[in-house]
Amino acid sequence: MSASTSTCKTLTCQVTAVEDLNPDVFGVTLEGRPEAMQHAPGQYLELKLDDNTWVPFSIASAERGDGIIELHIQHWPERDNSARLRELLQVANQLTVRLPSGDCVLDAESERPLLLVAAGTGFAQMKAIVEAALRQQPARPISLWWANREHRDLYAEDLACEWAQQYANVAFQAVTEFPLTEPLAVGERISHHQGRVDLVLESALESELARAQLTPSDCDIFLSGSPGMVYACVDVFERKNISSERMFSDVFAYAPRPH
Repeated sequence: MSASTSTCKTLTCQVTAVEDLNPDVFGVTLEGRPEAMQHAPGQYLELKLDDNTWVPFSIASAERGDGIIELHIQHWPERDNSARLRELLQVANQLTVRLPSGDCVLDAESERPLLLVAAGTGFAQMKAIVEAALRQQPARPISLWWANREHRDLYAEDLACEWAQQYANVAFQAVTEFPLTEPLAVGERISHHQGRVDLVLESALESELARAQLTPSDCDIFLSGSPGMVYACVDVFERKNISSERMFSDVFAYAPRPH
């Protein structure tokens, strides 16, 4: 991921909370000087593991002006950096971070509906965008699609369902490759689809958006996940004649497709 470093600051933050969101994902709350922690919804920070290693994480909270930032971190026991980070968070009261980075940010000038597609902890970036949009543009339509392998991976399912239940302009589509272990919360704007997210978008996107009287080509589209997942979804959108000018993803900067 890359961005202009001229506005990037390096600072020390307090680790104020570390909590398990599910067996594989943990939430981290950091606190620093409010003016130094400012960021736009959709940006990320880099966390220092050692002098040569900085690890990027999407900021999972919209700017509140209080210097508090949330992260959602996937724990991969077999990956060295992940194990080191988990150990560091368990013992460190302070961390060094660099922020903000990333150009995949919410355009508060746009009134186009938001189509947000995330896989796994890509939800973190979408959470910040949803929070900011609901605060700044409370009537802006939002269609959130969150893809995971299995039900337990929907680690913030309650929050996503709450948005759809509370706001008439928000719809939540949960996508899992395996069947749900129990039904999602009840709500007319809450749905579940089983399958791989690009195939689900291929078959169900228009009908789900039509329920909110939207068409995909009307939307600003944000994508967050692995390069393979993001580009598979881009291919679906392009087959539906949706302009790439309205698609935004950090993947486009750090893993550009060869032309």
